[in-house]
Amino acid sequence: MLATRSWHAAARPLAARGFAVVPQVNPKTGEVFKEYTTYGKEQVEAIVASSDRAFSAWRGVSPKERVAALAPMAELLRGRADEAAALMNQEMGKPVPQAKAEVLKCAYLIDWYAEHGAKFLEDTEHPPLPGFRRSYVTYQPLGVILSVMPWNFPFWQVIRMSVPTIMAGNAVVLKHARNCFGSSLLLEEIYGSVPGLPKDLFRALVIGGGEVDAVLENNAVRGIALTGSTEVGRQVAAKAGSLLKKAVVELGGSDGYVVLADADLEAAAKAVVTGRILNTGQVCISPKRVLVEKSVKAAFEQKVVEQLATKSYGVDFGPMVNKVAKQEVAGMIRATQDAGAKLLAGGVDAPAPDGDSGDSFLAPTVLTDVKPGMVAFDEEIFGPVLAITEAQDEADAIRLANQSEFGLGAAVFTEDRDKGQRIATQDMEAGMCFVNDFVRSDPSLPFGGVKNSGLGRECSMFGMMEFVNVKTICVK
Repeated sequence: MLATRSWHAAARPLAARGFAVVPQVNPKTGEVFKEYTTYGKEQVEAIVASSDRAFSAWRGVSPKERVAALAPMAELLRGRADEAAALMNQEMGKPVPQAKAEVLKCAYLIDWYAEHGAKFLEDTEHPPLPGFRRSYVTYQPLGVILSVMPWNFPFWQVIRMSVPTIMAGNAVVLKHARNCFGSSLLLEEIYGSVPGLPKDLFRALVIGGGEVDAVLENNAVRGIALTGSTEVGRQVAAKAGSLLKKAVVELGGSDGYVVLADADLEAAAKAVVTGRILNTGQVCISPKRVLVEKSVKAAFEQKVVEQLATKSYGVDFGPMVNKVAKQEVAGMIRATQDAGAKLLAGGVDAPAPDGDSGDSFLAPTVLTDVKPGMVAFDEEIFGPVLAITEAQDEADAIRLANQSEFGLGAAVFTEDRDKGQRIATQDMEAGMCFVNDFVRSDPSLPFGGVKNSGLGRECSMFGMMEFVNVKTICVK
């Protein structure tokens, strides 16, 4: 372990020159395992310029050839899945099995776009305007796109943004979370090893959040994609708007899951618990609030507690990303309990497992009798906390689910699938709604939300089209 005193001593000369030394702390052990020095202004500008040159070459390649050139990256990711999983585990505490599954999902995304991407980018013919021979729409790339990504899915968030964006003909520069600089540089290395890609088409910027505006102001950068908090998303979208540059922002969620009286309670509890503790609850689309009809609430609570007891540390959940995150979530649990909610499982006083320092560990927690006005109902808890709220009937459950500033994901549990589809389609205020399972992302379906959960979509055809010039061509 690198002592704090020696780290500060080493950082002083660099800080004096405008750089920063960023220690990487393992959330399980609490130890510093690596340090990175941030890039200076000239280095950042040089990287953006090199990516812009790569874009100039890449944009002239046909969509079919671009897609084919990126396809081999899937096997490169599979070949380094164990290495990447171990790194993610060190950086942000994700259990190794989940981290490896994340990398394999990234490879699957590339396979999916390799099969479908070229078709999405084909020109779309339209009836010619009167007096014209041909009218069509073509989809042309914009330039260098800045990607600002979070720590909770260090590979998946980057790949799902960058692959379709690069296949569409753009270049990408990545500003990753400060605890995931290692992942960003490994991704840069993997992109750089794809034989058919121009050098510097994808680059990582080891910079702090305060440098994002300067990068976005660079004339070569034509848009930004950010996944993060609603507060930061507003700032980034406002900055991009002031520059008239495209912005896609995927923000927070406090997903409401409706469990109706006719639901399969065993299946509902299994889905809710699995979805909530995935990645130790640090998932924007996990079921944070569960609205349960009064007549089945007690039975559902029992099944939730039983399901939670089957989950194990190191496989299903791990430590949180850092001690600050743990303290924040613990404070939200306490505030909710102080307001009258009851603790069914876990809690802030549950001990850390053997081998975990406890600095960042928070046991998966279930709270019930959570009501509007309580922290766990009104705010997003980004940690392994499940809040159960009693609903009088179906209409009340839907109303409570929608009583949120967010609108990312939602779910409905009912044995009447026609009713479930109707509620999901017409009543739930969310960008995604699943019937009888927890929400998850897939490359084949658009991902994004409404209300304060963001602007734009990722994945599928819609994600590929976010950073293109939808260009009308008419020939006389």
